Amino acid sequence: MFEQAFKNIDDVLRKEAGCTTELDYTEQTSWLLFLKYLDALEQDKADEAALERNKYAFLLDKPYRWEEWAAPKVPGSANREIGVPKDPAVDHNRAKTGDDLTDFVNRKLFPYLHGFKQKASGPNTIEYKIGEIFGEIKNKIQSGYNLREIIDHIDELRFRSQTEKHELSHLYEAKIKNMGNAVRNGGEYYTPRPLIRAIVQVVKPQIGERI
Repeated sequence: MFEQAFKNIDDVLRKEAGCTTELDYTEQTSWLLFLKYLDALEQDKADEAALERNKYAFLLDKPYRWEEWAAPKVPGSANREIGVPKDPAVDHNRAKTGDDLTDFVNRKLFPYLHGFKQKASGPNTIEYKIGEIFGEIKNKIQSGYNLREIIDHIDELRFRSQTEKHELSHLYEAKIKNMGNAVRNGGEYYTPRPLIRAIVQVVKPQIGERI
């Protein structure tokens, strides 16, 4: 699922004049994946809070959440068929595209996310890290139609199971390795999965401990 999605996204990015290397492909895929993952994480936390009859305080204001600006869903499109739940369909009548999409991302979304750095209580908070990320990175996808196509590919991805997360990590690390090769610095900025598993097996960390 992830491998094909990454290939499809790279194919779209090749059409962009501002994206010419693996570094650009990885960078532009990253910020979109991050916002999609953050939305899924917040939805899970909101569901958990609802089960405990609590209310979850979302990190992002509603207009800036993935399912508001990137992939609004058709109401009632997640009905079950033959006992299997369907993923909600994107409402393309409400989803931004073209100049409307790039204007929103460049003039509203990025400044909003960068503003988290000033509101953060400290450098170790998620708010500070979001502000830091979106202060450094820039949207290089100039065509709102290409951006819409990429968003649609990313919205199909799921990060719920450990298998899905492992596959995403494996492929993302491969992209980072290619990124290092693209800028010819020979660097690899990750710990390979087999080494991580070996460390865990030897150290045997318990809940509450940190390595």
